[in-house]
Amino acid sequence: MQHRRHPVHAAQAALTALALALACGLAAAWPAGGDGWRLMGEGRLRFWGIAVYDARLWTSSTFAAAAFDRHPFVLELAYLRALRGADIADRSIEEMHKLQPIAPADAERWRGRLRALLPDVREGDRIAGMHRPGGGATFYLNGRPIGEIADAGFASRFFGIWLSPATTQPDLRAALLRGMPP
Repeated sequence: MQHRRHPVHAAQAALTALALALACGLAAAWPAGGDGWRLMGEGRLRFWGIAVYDARLWTSSTFAAAAFDRHPFVLELAYLRALRGADIADRSIEEMHKLQPIAPADAERWRGRLRALLPDVREGDRIAGMHRPGGGATFYLNGRPIGEIADAGFASRFFGIWLSPATTQPDLRAALLRGMPP
């Protein structure tokens, strides 16, 4: 009798391998097309003209931007300058709040988790966030797992910073979703 892996488990295993491969710079070896993972798009975040990071979005062929929080994907940020982890966490909560008000208790809980999880970064560091629909987000720094936030509400809002139609960075969103079929 042949063992068949449940599709959800297979997708989670594939996402974990993708996140590790991306963070290690092995993305070129990842299968493209078909049911494999592919680079959807990439873009650069600039703040007052200063380059902050390059972002890349990796998805499966079934990804739909309108329902991004129902799909597995990996968002990779390659930092172009040094930033404090606490500042990244605080800015993330601010951006999440701009998308939709956050209950104060949720905001403080998520801020604390992000501050504990996100390290200070240097130029060249890569943080990959893996979205697990209904399960939250897992984070990697330069190929090593650094933690997870097992909260689907957090994950939807966090990745909405880049993928929500209400993002404060619509040009970056458009660049990340450039590979969407018409």
